[in-house]
Amino acid sequence: MKNFLAPVLPVLMSALSLGLAASAVQAQTAAPSAPQATQKADGRLRAALGLGASHSSGNSRTSSFSLAGQGVRLTAQDRLSLSASALYASSAGTTTAEQLRAGARYDYNLGPSTFAFGLLDLERNRPANLAVRGVAGVGAGLHLLATPEHSLDVFGGVAWNADRYIDAATVAGETRSRYGYASLLLGEESQHRLSETASVYQRLLVYPNLRDRGEFRAHFGSGLAVALSSAMNLNVGLAYAYNSDPGLGRKKGDSLLTTGVSVKFD
Repeated sequence: MKNFLAPVLPVLMSALSLGLAASAVQAQTAAPSAPQATQKADGRLRAALGLGASHSSGNSRTSSFSLAGQGVRLTAQDRLSLSASALYASSAGTTTAEQLRAGARYDYNLGPSTFAFGLLDLERNRPANLAVRGVAGVGAGLHLLATPEHSLDVFGGVAWNADRYIDAATVAGETRSRYGYASLLLGEESQHRLSETASVYQRLLVYPNLRDRGEFRAHFGSGLAVALSSAMNLNVGLAYAYNSDPGLGRKKGDSLLTTGVSVKFD
């Protein structure tokens, strides 16, 4: 593994700067992908913390910083997942990304292949005119695949979404400072161990609006982790967020590419 990493580490470090520079331009509502904490069904809380940064000067002045973390407590019966992230980016003295997110989810196995869950997510995103968004949801799902190397879950439920805007925005045909609505919650997620040192994951969430039919929000996140040591990983993440009605003058889709390193706390 060391012989393999030696020639590619300079390239990976260059990708760190390039990926975060891209986030400075593109990031609006897409959040940094969280590093993956070690998962063992022994009831212990394990965590991972990831960091990325870049800065350029001269013909262009850009800087960006991302921080993301995950905590997982897993048993044979249930799972508690905690996550948080922060993203800041600027270009030529103008802030292009300023986002904070935090979330929690609890899963309880009802049987060998079924589970129930509840979740709570909070988000603040100044460039997207979002003072705060809160999402609370409940539902059930199926474990379609569960092996030491691969897992695949599908799930669905209902959620309440509450948005508060920094400036009044035209949403759902009206000018508002806040907007609350019920939605469906549909999703799938999977994790795959590619080798002893590499793993990938992906997750898709869709929130069809039940108040304003035809409108919806969606978020896709994926990540690749390559072990540099027993406690440190190199991470590459890709996220895409879509809002069919983000408010007048706002873009519907936003993407974010991040690269960085993470440390596991086992």
